[in-house]
Amino acid sequence: MLKKLLSQTAIYGLSSIFGRFLNYLLVPLYTYYFTASEYGVVSEFYAYSGFLSVFLLFGFETGYFRFRSCNKRAYSTALSFILLLNLSIFTLLITLNNTISSALNYANHSEYICYFVLILTFDAIAALPFAKLRAENRALYFASIKIFEILLTVALSLFFIVLCPKLQTQNISWLHYVYSPEIGVGYIFLANLIASGSKFLFLIPQLNGLSGGFDWQLFKKMARYSLPIVVIGFAGIINEMLDRTLLKYLLPYDTATNLAQLGIYSACYKLSILMTLFIQAFRYAAEPFFFSYAKNSDAKLIYARVLHYFSIFCIFIFLLVTLYLDFFKYFIGEEFRAGLHIVPILLMANLFLGLYINLSIWYKLSDRTLMGAGVSLFGAGLTIMLNFYWIPKFGYTGSAYATLVCYAAMAFLSYFLGQKFYRVDYDVKSALGYLLLGVSLYVMNVQLQPLLNWRFGILSTDLMALYLLIIMLFEHKLFINSKV
Repeated sequence: MLKKLLSQTAIYGLSSIFGRFLNYLLVPLYTYYFTASEYGVVSEFYAYSGFLSVFLLFGFETGYFRFRSCNKRAYSTALSFILLLNLSIFTLLITLNNTISSALNYANHSEYICYFVLILTFDAIAALPFAKLRAENRALYFASIKIFEILLTVALSLFFIVLCPKLQTQNISWLHYVYSPEIGVGYIFLANLIASGSKFLFLIPQLNGLSGGFDWQLFKKMARYSLPIVVIGFAGIINEMLDRTLLKYLLPYDTATNLAQLGIYSACYKLSILMTLFIQAFRYAAEPFFFSYAKNSDAKLIYARVLHYFSIFCIFIFLLVTLYLDFFKYFIGEEFRAGLHIVPILLMANLFLGLYINLSIWYKLSDRTLMGAGVSLFGAGLTIMLNFYWIPKFGYTGSAYATLVCYAAMAFLSYFLGQKFYRVDYDVKSALGYLLLGVSLYVMNVQLQPLLNWRFGILSTDLMALYLLIIMLFEHKLFINSKV
């Protein structure tokens, strides 16, 4: 069964890595063509969208996975509710557009609100069809649509940000119909909107699931199960995005400088993208796998092995980025490299997030989603407290450490609760040992490189080779004998 999980993760992962890599290439585009302050505007809006996306999906993606095996109307019921919810919120937000844009100090760019409301609506409605594809193991179809969306976003971004300004100098007659320099960073949003709308068109056949009808009794069960997921999701967004909404207001500078600091922080956060990509790919494949495999007699043994392999690979990603950070730094503009020191902190934070995702299966499989919500709320409270305390003192570095402390605390808390309510015998000593090894190799690189003064990459490669050698020495029997 681990082979199935691995193959699904590979498909989701390759598509996600390929697609996100293309999207990742937009980071140097944005950070070389826009100032840190302008990029801060983009970061702020995407942070707000994270909070809204939780409410627009209302936890029914996970609810669908939970009830699909016992009721054939789970998909049509969930999709009907999501459509009604999103159309209602879309109408409300568009009506209040001017009020919202003024409150956020973007009265001169109220179109930003329109762009984002449409993007969020398309994405939220598309989430259920995507969940259905995952549940049916249609990973290739899923991946194809995702890659198309990213390719279109990249193409449109290059067109609006690079090509159109050059064409404007040539007095092209038709250009004024599609391009206006005043929109500026708004073209980042517009490219995303067109791509999201195009993606939605490919998923229209999946909307035929509405013909299954709406089951009111099932809806009440799904709502009771999913409501704590909303709390968990909202708390998760607080942990992930709150720092980017608070930096603008808590940093002790003027608005333009605060936005520039936000832009630097967000750009450096993108350098942890490899860790994020792997965790996302794993999450796409693991959630349906964990639910479908739960009734097998060796389920807990498999879950323990999954965490073991997962931690080994995450530490490899941590070392790959941190040991070669002098290479990765060129993916962002020079103005943004002042924040490179937070990249190892954010990578380690995301590593703990991945461990938490693995360890959190206890509340999903034992239907204790309320307790899971409690863990997430604890993390959210910790994030809020630390950001309010550390941002004024340490700037965006305080936000990075707050993220690390939050995810580490959630991972440890989830582990101890899981041992009580859904015990899995994880190899904790091994995971902590490899984690300590990874951090030690990173510290060795930082301390020894100035002393040895070797050519860039030699020491880093030696330390990476040492990690891989240790893994081979300790894990070769496991990989050979394991029925994966």
